[in-house]
Amino acid sequence: MTTAPAVSSVETASDPAPLQPLLNDAVIVLRAPTQVWSAHTGDIGSAAVHGVYHGDVRHVRAMVLSCDGSAIEWISAAPDGPSRIVFGGLLRGLDDPTPDPKLRLLRDRRVADGRVSETWTLRSRVAEPVSATLRLTLTPEFAQLHEVKSGHARPRPAASDAGSDVIRLDAGAQGLELVAPRGRVASGTEGIEVSWDVDVPAFGTAEIGFTLTLHDDALVVGGATAAPRWDAAAVAAAAPDPRLARWLERALGDLDALRLVLPEDPRDEFFAAGAPWFFTLFGRDSLWAARLALPLDREIAASTLRVLARLQATEDDAQTAQEPGKILHELRASALEIPGEGIVLPPKYYGSVDSTPLWICLLADAWRAGMPDEEVRELLPALRAALGWIRDSGDSDGDGFLDYIDRLGTGLANQGWKDSGDSIQWRDGRLADGPIALCEVQAYAYEAALSGADLLERFGDAADATEAATWREWAADLRERFAAAYWVETPEGRYPAVALDRDKRPVDTLTSNIGHLIGTGILSADDEAHVATLLLDPSMSSGYGIRTMSTGAAGYWPLSYHGGSVWVHDTAIAVHGMLRAGLDAPARQVVEGLLDAAEGFAFRVPELHSGDPRAQSSVPTPYPAACRPQAWSAAAAVVCLTALESGARS
Repeated sequence: MTTAPAVSSVETASDPAPLQPLLNDAVIVLRAPTQVWSAHTGDIGSAAVHGVYHGDVRHVRAMVLSCDGSAIEWISAAPDGPSRIVFGGLLRGLDDPTPDPKLRLLRDRRVADGRVSETWTLRSRVAEPVSATLRLTLTPEFAQLHEVKSGHARPRPAASDAGSDVIRLDAGAQGLELVAPRGRVASGTEGIEVSWDVDVPAFGTAEIGFTLTLHDDALVVGGATAAPRWDAAAVAAAAPDPRLARWLERALGDLDALRLVLPEDPRDEFFAAGAPWFFTLFGRDSLWAARLALPLDREIAASTLRVLARLQATEDDAQTAQEPGKILHELRASALEIPGEGIVLPPKYYGSVDSTPLWICLLADAWRAGMPDEEVRELLPALRAALGWIRDSGDSDGDGFLDYIDRLGTGLANQGWKDSGDSIQWRDGRLADGPIALCEVQAYAYEAALSGADLLERFGDAADATEAATWREWAADLRERFAAAYWVETPEGRYPAVALDRDKRPVDTLTSNIGHLIGTGILSADDEAHVATLLLDPSMSSGYGIRTMSTGAAGYWPLSYHGGSVWVHDTAIAVHGMLRAGLDAPARQVVEGLLDAAEGFAFRVPELHSGDPRAQSSVPTPYPAACRPQAWSAAAAVVCLTALESGARS
């Protein structure tokens, strides 16, 4: 996926260990690269994740609405797409004595790129005028995102400049401006307070509000300004299942809100990986999200390819994990430190073994989906370089399989999509030693070699045609060696191992990684059908998706990040492969579980959820630190649409 969750260390012998914030019960409103996390009341500050974020900085730690003379009793929270929510409350302390509540407060929050606004509306059915004083208390912070994630958030000082109804804060590269028309702004040691005296006429309405503008001079990404190229309502209306219709409408709204650009290339969009920690470009995540969403938006696939090609590595640098031709893993404004783990990732980090072959696979898919020839031809140099990386650098130990190892010990220990430190285990629970050669990466490389050969023949010169023949031979050899090296047989059956370890032994755990092999061509048709059957077995299928690890493995735990949980995108990739392999019936069976999961999460599926079996729970159990929305989880809805449309046609 993305960078694995941090494990925080104890600061002193007497202090409790800082913990990563839980997310499952918080409300998010977003428009990348800006996001607001709050309670269901709209207030911010009672949970560790709460705040107003812009880019990689939490600008505001707390923001609370209060009323003199009455508690606010919040009774509703109504989202209107990804970027707006309206909270509804009652002011019974200022109401008349009759039983029905007659004084309502609506808090309308809207988020845009670098901008958060709220409109507060008092509506009265009281027969007399009502006077109220409403207050906003705001606590600025300017803490780095990775500090918040690890539980080590450190506020940064900021200089202030206040007027009667405006205040500006300057924290160096970051800053904010709060404009509160008709309000009284005061700044003190505890933060900022704004108060409004509001007179509501009998049976009338009064309205006030404020706008918060955020800036960050160090930001390396910006929000997309063009409208999305899909009509979410129209796509949803055509869905053959009402659950899928609701999921699509929400998922496509989230994908819209997750679109980003690089400031130097504002026309080329890509999907941010997800909220709250990954509002930036991730090679693997952005590629898979674009690939899964390809049936609805070919252009964002093309622009994602261009963005990553511009950042393609040109040199060998262990500090950044660069090697010539390699595709970026992660882009940040500054180094990303994970306290307690010794991980320090540079702003441009290339520690991903699969982004490069996946880039080639997406290029071929986009071309076959109608990407204009001239746009494909412009990417030929990047294609040649990416194939060169597979040939020259992807195999660190010369055994003929793509692998990874962290050369400095300060990067990611695991560099496939399951990037947590304990993700590659033997069936008995022992961790595998690297270099690690993941099974799915070989499948990506096989597909990339054949697809790359097709592209070289179609768009290249005579030398490229010769190179294409070489790549087809390379792919055939890889397929043969994979069949000989990866298959294992355990009490759970016969299946491809998750990886080869340092000693070229097949790591024998049954995992969801094998779902990524289907449809790539590295397996025979019979073996693809066999793998699909294994994924539908109760040890792998929770009923809400495919588990990352079998219940028969010693390391299985339903709330393990990569060792038993269900990742919706991971399950969708298996469905994607099944459809390509002509395994439509098992694909639709898996989709049914995903639809039940989507319904259980009110149709905004998180990054991952528990692997608890459906028989034990009528709704999926959250993984409490899971990000949401997540681009590739949202794009999974498009794969489900393809599967059900395929079923309707057959």
